[in-house]
Amino acid sequence: MKTSKKIALIVGAAVVLLVIVVVSIKQANKNVVTVQTGTVAKQNITSLVTASGEIRPEDYTNVLGQGFGKITDIAVKEGDIVKKGDVLLRVESIQPAADVKAQQAGIDSMRASVQSAQAADVAAQADVQQAEANLEKARSDWERGQGLYKAGLIAKSDYDSYKSAYGAAAATLAANKARAKQAHDQLNAAQFNQAQASATLVHLRDVLNKTTYDAPIAGIVTYVPVKVGENVVPGIQNAEGSFLLTISDMKVVNAEVMVDETDVPNVKPGQTADVTIDAYPGKVFKGKVADVGEEAILRTSGLAATQETSANSQEARDFKVHVRLDDPPKGLRPGLSCTAKIRTAHRSDVLTIPIQALAMRSRQELQADQQKNKSGNGVTLAAAKLAVNSDGTLSNDDIQGVFVVRNGKAVFVPVQTGISGITNIEVTTGLKAGDVIVTGSYKALRTLRSGSAVKIDNSVPSLSNQSAS
Repeated sequence: MKTSKKIALIVGAAVVLLVIVVVSIKQANKNVVTVQTGTVAKQNITSLVTASGEIRPEDYTNVLGQGFGKITDIAVKEGDIVKKGDVLLRVESIQPAADVKAQQAGIDSMRASVQSAQAADVAAQADVQQAEANLEKARSDWERGQGLYKAGLIAKSDYDSYKSAYGAAAATLAANKARAKQAHDQLNAAQFNQAQASATLVHLRDVLNKTTYDAPIAGIVTYVPVKVGENVVPGIQNAEGSFLLTISDMKVVNAEVMVDETDVPNVKPGQTADVTIDAYPGKVFKGKVADVGEEAILRTSGLAATQETSANSQEARDFKVHVRLDDPPKGLRPGLSCTAKIRTAHRSDVLTIPIQALAMRSRQELQADQQKNKSGNGVTLAAAKLAVNSDGTLSNDDIQGVFVVRNGKAVFVPVQTGISGITNIEVTTGLKAGDVIVTGSYKALRTLRSGSAVKIDNSVPSLSNQSAS
């Protein structure tokens, strides 16, 4: 046999052998799933709720217009520190001041009228008293005259004189009483007019006082949007008055954050939080939850759910949470963007697994896998016992669990979980420390069946492989 033919036969045999080996390897690994694994271990875990918002002072006030007028003077600027009662700005006061002076002059005139009416009232009362005394004397004279006339000691003319004098005295008393009542009524009217004028003066002085705006609280002037010469308009009905400026008391500062409705049940006053402020990169400020809002706020409009009658029931909703900073930095300004990480729970030395290791399987899938393992089509594996109904079906449509690697195969084990951390989650039942569980890839966990043969590959995947998966 020629050498070339020998070489060709040897090469052909090698190729056939190589094909046989490759086919055997592929056949052996046909149903093997490559997975990534991790080990169940005990560690500390902290549950966090992360929410974004802005810095707000605990106490602040927006100064609004209280009357009509033109701004004549602004006594402060942004960044000024003011005390309660300090003058902030002034509005023209010519007309209000003139009204106060005119009303005050009118009250002075009314005061003189009241004094005159009081004197007339006193004089009228004196006339009544004098008329009463005269009437009493006339009555006494007439009664005595009646006795003398009956005894025949005086003439009929004298008797008539006594009677006439008594009647005149009675009439004079009645007239004086009428004049006294009239004088007293005039005094009351004068006093009522004076009281009404005094009330009007209080109103006019209030209007005048409102041309000068004083600081209602102590703090820092954080916003002044108006200029000298602009007109001020008061609020009417549902419309607010002109916005003049804002004063903020930065001694107590909150991070006002919006917490998603799914997380808010876990947030309670007193829980600690780490707050980061965009304007202070690399710094973390400690704080505590001061209060949790009671009503949902619509994410799109910012209105309370009860205010928005046309709100979509599926629209995302948040709750307002105030995190009070323990030691706010100097120069902190309202409105700065911030993020709060609120610690809602903590567990020490508990079993944890990566969150991505959790998988959901329907009861039909698990029953099919159990039947397949029992039929001998694969190695019988020791799996956790699943809760079943009286008819043999699993009690829940969907079961939460993880895949535990046992004897080269992945076994689905139902688990119960506790609190969640950033990347890990607490496992309360179903696993023990040291169990090897499947943690990836996402594609493998999505399609993996209980009892499937697995190949462990914990090497770091390349960027191209990550993109492909």
